[in-house]
Amino acid sequence: MGKVEGIIKSEIARLAKREVRKVSVPFGRDLRFLKSVVSQLRRTVLGLQRITTSQQKELEKGKMVLEAPPEEVKESRFSPRLIRSLRKHLGITQKELAILTGVTVGAAHLWESGQFKPSMKKKAVMVALRKLGRREVKKLLEGKGTQKPVKKISSRRRKRTKKARRK
Repeated sequence: MGKVEGIIKSEIARLAKREVRKVSVPFGRDLRFLKSVVSQLRRTVLGLQRITTSQQKELEKGKMVLEAPPEEVKESRFSPRLIRSLRKHLGITQKELAILTGVTVGAAHLWESGQFKPSMKKKAVMVALRKLGRREVKKLLEGKGTQKPVKKISSRRRKRTKKARRK
């Protein structure tokens, strides 16, 4: 009887291991897949953290360059309504939008009216603006100096114009 008992025990152990393997192998595959996803996400987050810290440092210096990845720029859509809503969301005027994007006020107006579309470079700036909040945009505007200095006509020039009028 001892031999039969040993055979039955070994067979039960073999079948139990087989059943456990059926359940655990798919879990192992899922676990490996999820670990790879987590490591990819971790790398992405670290990259984004590096970018944000560099942008914050540049923002503090006042030399922040508004840029966005080319893939993101290609995917982005800017209708007149979206440009206007971005501007309103940031709490800036058309003039301030023009200063941030590096265009004239008229160009910003034409974008919002739908008569012209922004170039890829200007779209990249607006995609970067989407990611900023009101405070960051105000700091950027302060750094760029929103008020343009008024040109004064020199007294020498005024004298020439007065002389030219007399003649």
